[in-house]
Amino acid sequence: MHIGLIGGIGPAATVFYYERIVAQLALSNITPALTIAHSSALMLSRNVTAGNQQAQSEEFLRISQRLADAGADALVISSMGGHFCADTFVPMSPLPLISGPHAVAAYLKAEGISRIGILGTRVVMQTGLYGALDGIEAVTPQGDALTLVNDDYIAIAVTGAANDTQRDRLVRAGRHLVQKQGAQAVLLGGTDLNVAYNGVECDFRVIDSAQIHVDAIVEAILANASG
Repeated sequence: MHIGLIGGIGPAATVFYYERIVAQLALSNITPALTIAHSSALMLSRNVTAGNQQAQSEEFLRISQRLADAGADALVISSMGGHFCADTFVPMSPLPLISGPHAVAAYLKAEGISRIGILGTRVVMQTGLYGALDGIEAVTPQGDALTLVNDDYIAIAVTGAANDTQRDRLVRAGRHLVQKQGAQAVLLGGTDLNVAYNGVECDFRVIDSAQIHVDAIVEAILANASG
């Protein structure tokens, strides 16, 4: 199974997906067929902020056509934030999409989680991961705290790195969701948030949406290989 990966949105997330997919498949002695085509993190950020699903879908269509021409069988958007336009993009895509939000929803239900705290872009938080979490209550930062999480996430996505101030704010935001707002765990609903949380010892459960998405991609590749 040849996976086409829309990358560059942002660069750190692309590296995360690439390294994790390769490493997990190596455990099964499989060398993946994987092609990465890059888009723009700044363009994605502008379109997410403006809610411009059509413009981003057209950009993803341009990239996905290149991936289809390269022989890809399925498509991955290497950004949870990039899924904001999935309803518009999927009907026009030349390739089937392995959806991050749907993989996350299936995981949370399997884990018995009914109340999840979410960190990510404003739209990810306000829509409960684009409405994918059917039957699961989404808990988000409120007021200025939500704006700070959104702004820190976008800055990290563009630069691919988190400074100490951003890391501290994001960890405190997650702790507040659990200790003050009753979330059972915190979902890193922005792919690049693993940059801020990586190596940090937290006194609450943290679930990385990007890792769940990678697991779903690897599962699809393994199923195809065995079939």
